[in-house]
Amino acid sequence: MSIVLDLQRLAKLPAPVRLLIFIGVLSILWLPLAIPIYWLLRHDSNLASIVTMALLFVELLFLWQFWGKVVYQETNIFARYGLVRTARNRQEFFQGLAIGFWFCLCLFIVEGLLGWIEVVTPSVSLLKIFAEGLFSALGIGLAEELLFRGWLLDELRRNYNKQNCLWIGATTFALAHFIKPIEEIIRTAVTFPALMLLGITLILAKYRHNDRLGICIGIHAGLVWGYYIVNVGELIKYTNQVPVWVTGIDGNPIAGVMGLIWLTGLMLLNSGKIANY
Repeated sequence: MSIVLDLQRLAKLPAPVRLLIFIGVLSILWLPLAIPIYWLLRHDSNLASIVTMALLFVELLFLWQFWGKVVYQETNIFARYGLVRTARNRQEFFQGLAIGFWFCLCLFIVEGLLGWIEVVTPSVSLLKIFAEGLFSALGIGLAEELLFRGWLLDELRRNYNKQNCLWIGATTFALAHFIKPIEEIIRTAVTFPALMLLGITLILAKYRHNDRLGICIGIHAGLVWGYYIVNVGELIKYTNQVPVWVTGIDGNPIAGVMGLIWLTGLMLLNSGKIANY
C-alpha cells in the first residue's frame, strides 16, 4: 500500500520530471531484452529493428495502463488519450486516412504535371504493395499517435495550457525523429521544419475533434501509406529538372520545399482558434 501511495505522488510532480521517470522505467524494462535481440539478429538489422520496436510498443501498452491506474487512478487511460471505441472516432479515422493518403498522392501528381517526376511501370504487384503499405502505415500511425498525441500530450496538458502543449508537443515530435548519427542529423536537418508542421497539424486535428485520436491516426497512416506505395513500389523517377531541395532529399517529399508547402496546406485545414485550457 505504501508503494502505491508513493507512486501516486508522481502525479503532483512537474511534467518534465514525470516524463523522465516514465522513460527511465521504460528503458529499464526494454533495454535488457532489446540488446540481446539486436545481438542475436545482428546479421539482419532490419528484422532486429522490427522485433525490438514491436517489443517496445507492447511494453509501452502495458506500462501506460499501469501508469494510468497507479499514478492517476484512471481505469481506462487509453480513453483519456483519445483512443475511444465510438462510431464517431472510427469515422474520423477513415476520414483522416483518406485525407493523408490523397494529400500525399496529390503532391506527386502535381510534381508529375510540372514535369519533375515520371511515372514508372511497377516491377512488383501493386496489390501487394498496397496491402503491405496499409499494414505498415496503420502500425506506425497507431504507435506514434498513441505516443505523441496520446500519452505525451496528456502528460503535458496536466500542467500546461493548450498553446504551450502545442509547441512543446510538436517540437518533441520533430526532435524524436533526429535520434541518429550527427552526420545524418546535419544532412537531413531540412526535414525538421516539416516534422514540426506535421506535429502541429496532428495536435490541431486532435483539438478540433474533441480530443479523439482517430483523426490523427488516420492522417498519419494515410501519409505513410501513400509514400510507401510510391517509394517501395518504385512508381516514380525524378527528372532532375529542379534541385533536390525542391522535391526532397533522398526522394523524401518532406525534405524539400514542395513538402513544406503541402504540409502547410494540411496544417491550415486543421487550424483554428485554440481556447486556453
